[in-house]
Amino acid sequence: MLAPYRRLFARPGTVAFTLAGLLGRLTMSMTGVSLVVLIAERRGSYALAGTVSAAGLVAGAIGMPLIGRLVDRYGQARVTVPATLYTVVPFGGLLLCVRYGAPDWTLYACWAACAAIPNLGGMARSRWAHLYRDDPAARHLANSFEQALDELCFMAGPVLAMVLCTTVAPEAGMVAAGALGTTGALLFAAQRRTEPPPAERAPEDRHGSPLRVPGLRVLLLTFLATGVVFGSTELTTVAYADALGQRPAAGGLLALVAAGSGAAGLVFGLLRPRRAPGVRFLLGVTAMTVLLLLPLAAGTGGAGLWLLGLALFTAGTGTAPTMVTGMMLVQELLPRRQLNEGMALAVSGIVTGISAGASVAGVVAEHAPPGTGYWLPAGAAGVALLTALTGRRHLRLLGTSGVEETPGVEETPGAPGTPAAGASSSAAGKSERPVGAGR
Repeated sequence: MLAPYRRLFARPGTVAFTLAGLLGRLTMSMTGVSLVVLIAERRGSYALAGTVSAAGLVAGAIGMPLIGRLVDRYGQARVTVPATLYTVVPFGGLLLCVRYGAPDWTLYACWAACAAIPNLGGMARSRWAHLYRDDPAARHLANSFEQALDELCFMAGPVLAMVLCTTVAPEAGMVAAGALGTTGALLFAAQRRTEPPPAERAPEDRHGSPLRVPGLRVLLLTFLATGVVFGSTELTTVAYADALGQRPAAGGLLALVAAGSGAAGLVFGLLRPRRAPGVRFLLGVTAMTVLLLLPLAAGTGGAGLWLLGLALFTAGTGTAPTMVTGMMLVQELLPRRQLNEGMALAVSGIVTGISAGASVAGVVAEHAPPGTGYWLPAGAAGVALLTALTGRRHLRLLGTSGVEETPGVEETPGAPGTPAAGASSSAAGKSERPVGAGR
């Protein structure tokens, strides 16, 4: 089944940057759980853990697009190396503050100061986009493959973090995440032959913002609600397992969500798209909304961890198609000179939602019966669906034939050398169209 993905690695250097990026991206999946467990263990408060996590994510949502803009202007390696080395200082400061009982405000300050961490997932997608800029079918495969890698990280990361935090020391998960993230980012930056060159910028584009594009604003609001799904699901699951006296099982439960999404992403990449991207995005959000009713029923109904795990796995299958198509829309809506910034904005919308979801879920976990927090992801998915439906007219793109695609019209993914969807017929317009894929 995975044979079609092999052709992605025909280009020299693709294996190296993929493995380095995979190593660096483990940080994000590990720090979420590790931070919650560390603060809950050392300070005895899930609410504090949730709000500290929220502060860092909000700061990251602001810093990530700024880093993305610098990457677009100066290149990946020139920005990634100094940004990565800088974050080592506040990251280590957070561990010391927690360990030695510093005031709570120091935890917020240190974690917020880590906002300059580079978006390796977006930069990896930019590399695929550059390598296969004339091959829409390969970019579709690359989008799906990168989504599966994200889910692999979020499947292995929480399990590894929980094992380290519960068997070694509460700080062990954060220490390992910092070491892996720093090493992976530096190795990724060292892969120069697959790095896309900085895009040329016209003087009139110097101060332009991707947010001027209406379709991107619709996607950001939808991603914001989707982030609430992720953040509230993660913290609610950890608190639910803890309430049942099975805290180590939380990592496995979260891994099931990622496993469902990763499997769905790989299968989705093999399917031939037959509808416009905007229509596929709406269908994905609808499926995500419906499937999230399953963990809600299992959590509030006291079904136990086994049935909850099955429900979480099934619910996870609805997120990958949504994210893959959503990031494809980001790339199609924006010119190449704003690709990294646009994808960073998309991720910022997600992490802002994660922060809000984690913060609210932490309060609910402390003041409501176990499982009540699963109302949050179900409700957030409903908001995402309403947002996408309201702004659906802004998500219609030009097809490969150069005419606007409408729902139900078959979309041909294209063979190598076929112009990218949404490409302008003029040479100047084509050079400014996005060439990548992303989460």
